Amino acid sequence: MPIVNRVAALHGDVTDWRRDFHAHPELLYDVHRTAASVAEKLKSFGCDEVVTGIGRTGVVGVIRGRKPADGTIKAIGLRADMDALPIMEATNLPYKSTTPGKMHACGHDGHTAMLLGAARYLAETRNFAGSAVVIFQPAEEGGAGGKAMIQDGLMDRFGIGEVYGMHNYPGLPIGQFGIRSGPLMAAADHLTINIEGVGGHAARPHLSVDTVLVGAQIVSQLQSIVSRNVDPLQAAVVSICMFHAGNADNVIPQTAQLNGTARSLTTDVQDLVERRIREVVEGVARLHGAKATLDYRRNYPVLRNHEQQAGFAATVAGQVVGDTKVDTAFAPVMGAEDFSFMLEARPGAFIFVGNGDSAGLHHPAYNFNDDVIPIGTSYWVKLVETALPA
Repeated sequence: MPIVNRVAALHGDVTDWRRDFHAHPELLYDVHRTAASVAEKLKSFGCDEVVTGIGRTGVVGVIRGRKPADGTIKAIGLRADMDALPIMEATNLPYKSTTPGKMHACGHDGHTAMLLGAARYLAETRNFAGSAVVIFQPAEEGGAGGKAMIQDGLMDRFGIGEVYGMHNYPGLPIGQFGIRSGPLMAAADHLTINIEGVGGHAARPHLSVDTVLVGAQIVSQLQSIVSRNVDPLQAAVVSICMFHAGNADNVIPQTAQLNGTARSLTTDVQDLVERRIREVVEGVARLHGAKATLDYRRNYPVLRNHEQQAGFAATVAGQVVGDTKVDTAFAPVMGAEDFSFMLEARPGAFIFVGNGDSAGLHHPAYNFNDDVIPIGTSYWVKLVETALPA
């Protein structure tokens, strides 16, 4: 596997950075320690610019190559996410989270460390033309930090012509990549359903309108949308994950609230799912004599890889691990990613790198595999040097 030699030599340092981030997880935009560490390292590497506070707590480093770019693309953006999750870690790692209730359960510690390793290498060698822009983003886990950085002028301010992202993938073997052109990750929409019935004594249900019963019927009927309304050759998910009602075992509650998510890979399916959810919620409530309202909020859009850039990313990954280890028809996943906002702003591609036989993402026993570090870091390096040849 042709790992860049200098990158292999940095493996120990990058691992130490990763484990330090893992031990000190921070949530959403409150990534002050992580961002400060990233900025300090970028400055110590000799980056030409280090800018903090982009998208509230994001950090951007600019590394200029040996000469100006002579092509249409003057600067390539490379993005890593910094935030952790509100999960209690269930490992016995020597570097496990020191903050109860918070952990790096999605590998953003590894993403940040690998991009730092690439920044150090690129600042040392500068074997490219134009600029490499390393982007360290807060609040990927539900906070739309990518959108916030774009709204702060990320793309225009740093002249980014193309942008690339990478995420580890448990279950995909170490030394393999997965990518596809077009939709790779789903749109993620939020549902809040408020139900109002008639509360009363549990022993006299005939004098009440039971919001627990109405809510249960709504949950059940929502599952018919994907199975009976969505084309079987399309993909969608409707999941109700929270059900709040009542405070006593002998009182029929006056109100109930359901919360969940809807996922889709195309706008047509997204529109269909939203319309049918609303019809089911209002119709089931009316059938039982209750009232129900739906707050449907579209959050992260579909992550769509641009065809040319996805092909280029696959070629670069093949330089690192061999073409046979790059799946260019990787099946789309129904998880969501706010890198989708960056791909709406500029051409680019998002790629998965194998994390091996680890616990799944967002699992309390998850841990980023440090064997991935030289693979992912080499990918970043080769991507810049290939896209912006000196």
